[in-house]
Amino acid sequence: MLECDGEIVLDSPVILRWIDERFPDPPLWPRAQPARAEADVFVEWFNLVWKRPPNELADELERPNPDPALVASLGSRIASLNDVFEGLLAGRDYLLRDFGIADVVAYPFLRYAVDRDADDTELFHQVLRDHVSTEGRPRLAAWIDRMGQHPQA
Repeated sequence: MLECDGEIVLDSPVILRWIDERFPDPPLWPRAQPARAEADVFVEWFNLVWKRPPNELADELERPNPDPALVASLGSRIASLNDVFEGLLAGRDYLLRDFGIADVVAYPFLRYAVDRDADDTELFHQVLRDHVSTEGRPRLAAWIDRMGQHPQA
């Protein structure tokens, strides 16, 4: 939630768009319409498709008797979705060519592929640590490293 001058803005992507409109330098969203639409599609996909299996898995693991088949299926789904990022990074440094909203939206989640903070016991973070992997995904590993060093990330 963001509150500014009495205005309340909910949902992370909506907040990021609000920030981008008021502080456009450097831009998070591309200015050219086709690239902007591509970024919108990515953000929507990430929030509705990619984040769903980790959230469902965390919910299932909180149950007194998690269903092992469902746990395995969701874990497998997360792993297969990670391959999308490896593909997006072929021949480029950032998810949608230039640094922008796709990187800002995905990095806080994908970084758990390399984050091994033993003091962080948040179940959702553990799900990400267990199922987001850079193994066999050198472009994703390099992107996570690049993003961790990026001054705007």
